[in-house]
This record gives sequence, C-alpha cells and structure tokens, in this order.
Amino acid sequence: MFDDGVEKSTAVCPVCPHHCRLPEGGTGRCRARANRGGRIVPINYGKVTSIALDPIEKKPLAFFCPGSKILSVGSYGCNLSCPFCQNHDIAQAGESDISEVYTVTPEKILSIALDEVPSGNIGVAYTYNEALVCYEFVRDTAKLVQEHDMKNVLVTNGTCELSVLEEILPFIDAMNIDLKGFRPETYEKLGGCLETVKAFIKRAAKNSHIEITSLIVPGLNDSADDMDEEAEWISSIDPEIPLHITRYFPRYRYSEAATDIVLMRKLKTIAERHLKRVLLGNV
Repeated sequence: MFDDGVEKSTAVCPVCPHHCRLPEGGTGRCRARANRGGRIVPINYGKVTSIALDPIEKKPLAFFCPGSKILSVGSYGCNLSCPFCQNHDIAQAGESDISEVYTVTPEKILSIALDEVPSGNIGVAYTYNEALVCYEFVRDTAKLVQEHDMKNVLVTNGTCELSVLEEILPFIDAMNIDLKGFRPETYEKLGGCLETVKAFIKRAAKNSHIEITSLIVPGLNDSADDMDEEAEWISSIDPEIPLHITRYFPRYRYSEAATDIVLMRKLKTIAERHLKRVLLGNV
C-alpha cells in the first residue's frame, strides 16, 4: 500500500495558495480555518465581530448603486500579513484575541438586512476582515440574500483559489478587490501571490461588477512605473473598471508618514492614461 509519510489526521486547506498543511487541531495562518477530525473547517463560521449599515461608497464602490446603503458584516482572520493593515484588530487576530464575538446564522443576517430596508439598505457586504477565509458563510448567506432580491457585495484581497471564487460568484453582484502592488516581490513581503490576485480579478470581471483598490504605501508600491503597468493591465481587461488609488495612513506595525498627496495626484494622472474611471481615496 502506498504511504506518502503524511499522518492520516493531517489535512491540507484548499482555499488559498498557502495550502496550509495542518495537523489535527491545527489552525491555518488565516486564524480562521482549522483541522477538525481530519477535515479543514471554518472555525469563524457565523462569528461576527463587526456589523454596520454603511454607505456603499465606503466599500469602496463608486459605480454600483451610488447613494445607497448596505449592511456590512465582518468576522476575523486574513490570509495576508500586511504590516500596515487598516483593520488589524480583527483581520490579524484569532477569536481569542477579540473581546466581543457574536454567533449568528445566515438567516439572522438576512433578517437584519431586511429590517434595514426602510433605512435604505440594498443588501449585505462581506467586509472588514478577509471574507473568503470563511467563504462558506459568504456563500450560504449570499444565497439567502439573493433569494430575497437583495444585493451581495464582496470586499476581498483576491488571494483565493478560483475554485472558491466559482462557488460564490453566482451570488455576488459587486466586488471591491485589493490590488496591493504590481510586483511579485511586493506580494511576497505581504505573504501573498500577485498572479493569484490577477487571475481572481480577471475571472471576477466576467460575471460581476468589480472595482479595484490600490492602497499606496510609501516605499512599498508607490512607483510611477508600477502604476503605469498596473493601470495598463487593468485596462486590458476593461478600461471601464474603476480604480481607487487610496492614501495610506500609519497603522498597525507601519509608521511611515502618510502618502504624499502630490504623489497621489501624479499616480492618478498616470493611471488615467489607460483607465476611464480613476478615483483618489482617503484624501
């Protein structure tokens, strides 16, 4: 009998390119998926850390149902390790690191979303942390939301296998996808893979409204040449895809000064050589 030397209780997570190989009881680098009985399961399923009715523009989505509001729901965990993480208190944390975690069902999220319709709510956004580390909850909730003729929005870093994207894509109306740089070494510093994100963006654009956000971090991804190459690549998919060029502020473990606004405007001008809808954020 073939023996690959791997303990039978060891399991490999299929969700993202890290493919964490976990022993029984082990937790992946995302802090949200674990080996339980030889199976990889999302231990943050239904564990909500943040919920709020937000303007759709905060996702940010500038060209999808502008002026509307959406119920934003977040859990904990992320499969990247950005030292400038804007939501590090939940994205770079496990459940034991968070003071308040509420357990809810997809049906409960739907109920809250429906209750907020009189306040202008159009649906549910899966956001704040990396939603796809628990894509099962996104899938199950989004299906219910869609059945009630409401919208589903995903905010994601795009560091995910296409098999997972295919499973949720039928239920997602719009996405904002982070593109954190346009060099492989930039993604390597953050624990990610540029080609994975590019493949995710190309596939998502075929079936969903997408907008892209690039947070400009001094010394990491603020090159004019990189922005020119990034915008040209996005344009090759569709020059109408909106690009949000967003200003970084010191957060978490990164203390560099905030991105220079003059540089932000220069990068916007460069991106506009290729794209029709370029916006500045956090300025």
